[in-house]
Amino acid sequence: MASNPVLDSTGDRDNLKQNTCTCWIFQTKSTDMKFPTLENNLMGIIESPTPDEHTRGIERGLEDPASMPTSINDQRISPIRPLHLIDKNVRGGDHSERFSRKVFVGGLPPDIDEDEIHNSFCRFGPLTVDWPHKAESKSYFPPKGYAFLLFEEEASVQKLIDSCVRDDDKLFMYVSSPTIKHKPVQIRPWNLSDSDFVMDNSKPLDPRKTIFVGGVPRPLRACELAKIMNDFYGGVCYAGIDTDPELKYPKGAGRVAFSNQQSYIAAISARFVQLQHGDIDKRVEVKPYVLDDQMCDHCQGARCGGKFAPFFCSNVTCLQYYCEHCWAMNHSRQGKEFHKPLVKEGGDRPRTVPFRWN
Repeated sequence: MASNPVLDSTGDRDNLKQNTCTCWIFQTKSTDMKFPTLENNLMGIIESPTPDEHTRGIERGLEDPASMPTSINDQRISPIRPLHLIDKNVRGGDHSERFSRKVFVGGLPPDIDEDEIHNSFCRFGPLTVDWPHKAESKSYFPPKGYAFLLFEEEASVQKLIDSCVRDDDKLFMYVSSPTIKHKPVQIRPWNLSDSDFVMDNSKPLDPRKTIFVGGVPRPLRACELAKIMNDFYGGVCYAGIDTDPELKYPKGAGRVAFSNQQSYIAAISARFVQLQHGDIDKRVEVKPYVLDDQMCDHCQGARCGGKFAPFFCSNVTCLQYYCEHCWAMNHSRQGKEFHKPLVKEGGDRPRTVPFRWN
């Protein structure tokens, strides 16, 4: 190609609220937790016949010029996955499956409509054309110059990739509209192996040393997120990109697990981190990853009928789970009355809630 095309590749932050997630629960009882199934699967990834894809994160994905801004409060995330659950989204039970069936296409001609987009790509297989708020807006044209191709079969994605032109590790195809002929547009598939990355398989994953990262740009891969966070705080042993369970496409959030308390506290104390990689440069929010199956660290369920603790205190002087009774008792003390509890809204994302004192 003679020159790099200018692409409008803004992400689909507005589409986040339409996504759903699968809620996975840790089978844990203490803060010193090991997951035999997780560790066995770590070894499976490491011993994979394609180590460059799974353990070294060789540059093979596409990076979009624009980071897609999303708010941590707009996320519905999948909890950090023990690796036996990575099979569900990454390997999907079908070992030949490599790509999400959802493909980003950016830099479209401004006057191209849904039918013309469909006709440009239907030769690769049955598909649906979509973009954020398409149904509500009743627009027949992608309003921001990008759209998503939702293929019925994963094999269609490979056919599409094979037909693309490569330029600087990006993929392009030529698309025509009524007024613009043969315009190069960016094709950005999502490789399923980029959803999870194990940086240190010698350490067990401890969900109490895990953070939630909101607003992760969708081109960013798990290995890149792991490296960025490790450069800032050290001690990263795992990073994961949250994907929707049906199409397995990134939702704009991630999780990072640390091997030590010092790195974990440094990350949550910072509250924000600047993700910089290639064309990506975005400030994202960091919060403790909140579990929904933990007993109160103070009464162990004795004062709440054996129910799981609804509150987590993210203040670095606490970092504990509380039932309502124990929260009120412990946080009425001087110096703790301004701590705010985190809860898991709908079992998915961490959210700060006000606490009413009696």
